[in-house]
Amino acid sequence: MLKQVMEMYELLDKPNASGFEVKEFLGCTDQIEIQVESVAANGGSTDFIEVIIPGSHGKQTGGDAPTIGLLGRLGGLGARPEVTGFVSDGDGALAALSVASKLITMYKNGDRLRGDVIVTTHICPDAPSIDHHPVRFMGSYVDMDTMNRLEVLDEMDAILSVDTTKGNRIINNNGFAISNTVKEGYILKVSDDLLDVMMRTTGKLPYVFPLSQQDITPYGNGLYHINSILQPNTATKSPVVGVAITTQAVVPGCATGATNLMDVEGAARFMLEVAKDFGQGKCHFYDSEEFDLIKALYGDMSRFQTKGEQGR
Repeated sequence: MLKQVMEMYELLDKPNASGFEVKEFLGCTDQIEIQVESVAANGGSTDFIEVIIPGSHGKQTGGDAPTIGLLGRLGGLGARPEVTGFVSDGDGALAALSVASKLITMYKNGDRLRGDVIVTTHICPDAPSIDHHPVRFMGSYVDMDTMNRLEVLDEMDAILSVDTTKGNRIINNNGFAISNTVKEGYILKVSDDLLDVMMRTTGKLPYVFPLSQQDITPYGNGLYHINSILQPNTATKSPVVGVAITTQAVVPGCATGATNLMDVEGAARFMLEVAKDFGQGKCHFYDSEEFDLIKALYGDMSRFQTKGEQGR
């Protein structure tokens, strides 16, 4: 998928990058739906983009194959005029849109996945940066509720959320790592099926990054979050897994020159393979019977999808 990653990088690495230009580049058809919505807030504008690639037995065409959501999470692609160029934080959008580009090419060539795939992300080349320990992060003109509303869709039966996750001291490998499955406030065991896909696409032992309970709660509650990678779980009952693009050293989200295209390609190719298997029913994010049991034993945990008692 390196071709798609390189093409998309060139499209996004400029001060006038926009969702409408990405839509034109991807080239929608009568079957493939691409929507762009611009949201103005806090003195800036952000383009949200949604790409739906129908499967051969997907719900878009009346089938029953499950739908996977591939979310590119970020604050912004750039922090202009503070810095010039594509920032590390943009890797999530780059990976997600590269998958969309590959899937559209496959579709046009006659290779259709069994289930529908929905790719969502947002594009902003001049977002603000914010303070965060241990290094500065990228912020956004829009709030998390707006992001979740426009990127986390009811049609998604499972979600991979890909995000740059380099500004920390707990993931120490170049490449990408995945998280535990998170569902309705529970941090569940890591999916064996996802580990299998990760090993076959990388040829290496898998990397899993640790999650704390704070990480899966909504932004704005005063708690520490590793980043926004698991924020989609606060807006859905579907299982969510984070795909973290990582580095050995601590890298600020607003740093330029930090995007490793091969690492992005690896994460994107992993997501594509998960989408293939998920639509065929061969990849499960969690054990539904065990989830029913844990809820019966310990009750509802959806309160962790809210801002808590003080936030009500």
